[in-house]
Amino acid sequence: MLQTQWQAFIAQFVALSRRQRLDSVEILSGTPPEQAAVALIERTAQARLCCPACHSRHLHRHGQANDLQRYRCVPCGKTFNALTGTPLAHLRHKALWLQYADCLLSSDSVRKAAQQLGIHRNTSFRWRHRFLALAKNDRPRCLHGITEADELYLLESEKGARHLRRPARRRGGSARQRGISSEQVCILVARDRTGQTVDFVTGKGQLTKQQLLYCLPPVIDRDILLVTDGHAAYSAFARETGISHQAVVNLRAGIRVRGAVHVQNVNAYHSRLRGWLRIFHGVATRYLPNYLGWRWILDARRILSAETLLKATLGEFPHLTVT
Repeated sequence: MLQTQWQAFIAQFVALSRRQRLDSVEILSGTPPEQAAVALIERTAQARLCCPACHSRHLHRHGQANDLQRYRCVPCGKTFNALTGTPLAHLRHKALWLQYADCLLSSDSVRKAAQQLGIHRNTSFRWRHRFLALAKNDRPRCLHGITEADELYLLESEKGARHLRRPARRRGGSARQRGISSEQVCILVARDRTGQTVDFVTGKGQLTKQQLLYCLPPVIDRDILLVTDGHAAYSAFARETGISHQAVVNLRAGIRVRGAVHVQNVNAYHSRLRGWLRIFHGVATRYLPNYLGWRWILDARRILSAETLLKATLGEFPHLTVT
């Protein structure tokens, strides 16, 4: 290659995306980019490879199919591959999965991701929720210290449903009833001062003590200080569980902060969540847990690369430093 051609070639690297640069490194190292995802899948599966039917580790190689090594279980005779039993089983175009994971980390819409990868929008939508099926579960096991809790309400959405259970309305419309009603879905968010966050879709209408008793005890320490607004359900929950509780917000009295005791962190998380959801022009209520998990992936910055996200989709999560 002539020097002028080389300089023109190098100048084009500035316009490459992160994924394209990584693919270039793979080419230089001798690994074709279309094999990168398959190689990562095989490496991830090796650590815990066992029969999905009887969980035996007594296996034999049993040929190859769809670019993946197949295995045969000696005790039960079942055959399987590295994707069997995972959310990515039976999906095609493995060579595009790392690029699609990059699209998820960039919060791209279904159509934008489909256009970038040259796939159908229905394929892009299917991949989105397959990739988030397990990755959304990468959450802190327990909240400590001062823990703020507050609820967020979103208008129920049946986006994508073939048969509506209510009269149709314009997307992003308003509820017919004033205040909080069964037309709205409650999202409970609890967040400690280290930034560890858990959230739950509790159902339609106002938050209740029973919902708090179901959601919070498994994910909070008994010696935490629970800080909330003046909602009566939190006080009733704290009395029944014996958890220390302070209600610091009284909007009627204009009180939002009492020294270091406030709910500003969880309210800021609510604000970031609402702003991020606007990208998608409406989210179907039945998929809300997936989107909440997706938002946590981005907000916590525990998954920063397409490779880590693909591993999480297969069940291998990054090590938790805070539990």
